[in-house]
Amino acid sequence: MAPSPASPTAHRVGLVLTDNLPIFELAVPCEVFGIARPDLHDPWYELTMVRGEPGEIATAAGLAPSSAAPLAALREMDTIVVPACERSLQVGRAAQEPLLAELRAAAGRGARIASLCSGAYLLAQAGLLDGRDATTHWMNWEDFEASFPRVRLRRDLLLTSDAGVYTSAGTAAGIELCLQLVREDFGDAVAASVARRMVVVERRGAAQSEYLESVARPLAPDPLRHAMDWAEKNLHAPIRPDAMARRARMSRRTFYRRFEAAAGTSPSQWLLERRIDSARRLLEETDLPVERVAERAGVGSAANLRAHFARIVGMPPSAYREARRRGAA
Repeated sequence: MAPSPASPTAHRVGLVLTDNLPIFELAVPCEVFGIARPDLHDPWYELTMVRGEPGEIATAAGLAPSSAAPLAALREMDTIVVPACERSLQVGRAAQEPLLAELRAAAGRGARIASLCSGAYLLAQAGLLDGRDATTHWMNWEDFEASFPRVRLRRDLLLTSDAGVYTSAGTAAGIELCLQLVREDFGDAVAASVARRMVVVERRGAAQSEYLESVARPLAPDPLRHAMDWAEKNLHAPIRPDAMARRARMSRRTFYRRFEAAAGTSPSQWLLERRIDSARRLLEETDLPVERVAERAGVGSAANLRAHFARIVGMPPSAYREARRRGAA
């Protein structure tokens, strides 16, 4: 009798706990990775809280986790999430050195490592962000840039991804980073379902600058919305921003200005991101060759798709399709 196939193992996520961490940045990974969702994917994730330093650990609100694994448990994790940390850790409290060593070792063996908000300080102190794009909360920009001159601080982005190392901007951007990890593991549809259950917008504009002021950005006005809806329905066609401006019945200059104010990004970048999203879905849901995916998504050639897809998603189209199929197996 042939042996039964081995059951798939859950993706292991280690959540690093440090003293006085903000409760929101602790709760977000627990919500995304710590709740079983067998109707979306089985197995889901296996979340483990890990002590990032010795001594008593409690959140800034005074809640103390009843149990947490020792620091060495990070050696068994597929993904490590480092939430925001208090100021004394940002400036290099000595007790964190064992944690930094574990983060470096994890990166060396190929684990995926992500920071939320000011958790980027710990990744930077470990040297994991040297020569890479990174972001953090806008209130920390000046200090972070001065502290880590070898890091390419991206003030314009809510999220960064570079060879398995991820960072997010302040507070709520951590939700988007966690959803991005779900998207990479299980695909767009699963990530969208988790977002709906959390009652959050799955993706916002890429720019962090839109949150510097407390005035909320309005939804796109009707002429813009009309042009955006039209473009999304015709991504396979050679649509350019000027065609969208004509559809919105605006001059090119007015359209660009109003579009960037409403969407937080340029029309060209928005079109490219929508086309890459379309390519993702085609790679997940069809067996079309990369050349046909490029045509259907409106990217043009397979070479163009490979270049843009790798830059935005972090891996080539073929590797993305293979990873999605392994995750669904």
